Amino acid sequence: MRRVSSGRVRIVGSVLVHNEDLFVERAIRNAARFFDRIHAFDHVSTDGTWDVLRTLAQEYDHLEVKRTRNSGDAHASLAGYAGTPTWVLGVDGDEVYDPQGLARLREALLAGEHADVFRMKAHVLNCEELDAERRTASGWLAPPSRPVTKLFYYGAVDSWPTSPDPLQTGEPAFRQGYGWEVRRDLADTTGWDDDPLRLLHVCFLRRSTADPDRDWALRYSVNETLTYRRDLLGALVRRVRGTPARKDPANWKDRWYRMGDRVTLDVSSFLAAS
Repeated sequence: MRRVSSGRVRIVGSVLVHNEDLFVERAIRNAARFFDRIHAFDHVSTDGTWDVLRTLAQEYDHLEVKRTRNSGDAHASLAGYAGTPTWVLGVDGDEVYDPQGLARLREALLAGEHADVFRMKAHVLNCEELDAERRTASGWLAPPSRPVTKLFYYGAVDSWPTSPDPLQTGEPAFRQGYGWEVRRDLADTTGWDDDPLRLLHVCFLRRSTADPDRDWALRYSVNETLTYRRDLLGALVRRVRGTPARKDPANWKDRWYRMGDRVTLDVSSFLAAS
């Protein structure tokens, strides 16, 4: 891959969470040293998420935390990075990265690597079971499941209009040579053990003390909820127009995150003290 140098490279974190108090601290701590700055928004949580964010902000001076009722604020906070050599990684409250891998990736990005692509994807383990004592996790890998990593090079765009679905949708004004299709998937050239952007996605675990005793595994993060609502709206539009229906959106999470064989992997580095 070629290197592209256009000034000092920065790495920024974008966090938008709602009721994620069981994993959000681990999610932010594991990624904190990867970033030069972190913009974190609490979307009117009713559990302890806001308290966790405020406590972390006292420890990390590059972490900015705010409360909002508008999910689009998270994307709007990134507008000033457009056209600059800045990488933005979206971190949800159920996304736990390997800090050792991120340390290696930070060196590569700061050296100008990967700036020839707009976005990067990587291995993901969609976790259904986490054994902290044995330091193992069980679930379904991406690939073949859908990857959820959200690492974007803002030097590839002149602007990216505000979207209610941060780092997911919208119409970026791409610079020449870039586009949504200009991506690099580290899963194509690395295995799970040596992928620096590998992600433990605890999407099937209880993530909030406010979750009910049952059916909590079916709830969605902020981004997932927005996608689910789009699926429902699309189904309604297709019904009105008489066009063929897609698969039931209620099974959306299982269809994306439970592909292939269920595996059990060592996740020691994800759970190390940070």
